[in-house]
Amino acid sequence: MTDCFRGAGIAFDLDGTLVDTAPDLVRALNVVVGEDGLDNVALSDVRAMVGRGARVLIERAYAAQQRHIESADIDTRVDRFIEVYKAGIADLSQPFEGCLNVLDLLEDKGARLSVCTNKPSVLADALLDALGMTRRFERIIGPDRTQAKKPDAAHFWSAVGDAGPNFALIGDSITDVSCAKAAGIPSVILTHGYSEIPQQALGADAVINRFDSLPDTLAELWQGRC
Repeated sequence: MTDCFRGAGIAFDLDGTLVDTAPDLVRALNVVVGEDGLDNVALSDVRAMVGRGARVLIERAYAAQQRHIESADIDTRVDRFIEVYKAGIADLSQPFEGCLNVLDLLEDKGARLSVCTNKPSVLADALLDALGMTRRFERIIGPDRTQAKKPDAAHFWSAVGDAGPNFALIGDSITDVSCAKAAGIPSVILTHGYSEIPQQALGADAVINRFDSLPDTLAELWQGRC
């Protein structure tokens, strides 16, 4: 099995795939909306949509409490959200169960690992540094470090660099599946992630419930090359 992993370019989404960041994102959201007198938003109410970014979270929070907010005011709230979020970026966030062990296993097999995220690079860097995960990846590519962000295939190719011949994108959302299809490579979706669409309906090449299923799943997807 090791042969198909040697040199393979495996890119991972970040939020909802590698790290459960929803608790810290909702923490920041509640600081922002609380400053305007809104009630706290429950984590369970927004977990599925946290991958859509701060602006959507803020818009939905105001709409849910029947509060109108102008577009320019949302921009101000987004800036405040990022400030609060970054200040405690890993206070409540943790790698998903089995994540670190699988990353180490893939590296031991010779795979080349990267992060391919639509999270701003400065926040992705800060989060992975805080969790001690940065060393595991050759590249951390946010949308500002590539020609076009996911679902554009350019984002994936920026992340994997000169790796190969086997490739895969590991994620949790339709954005990841669409990016993989655009790049012509397999996608694997983890069900613990953030998706408003049921994971089985995303059209991924594989859907798994646990991180420790990933190596065998990739070997199956690369069948004939191992």
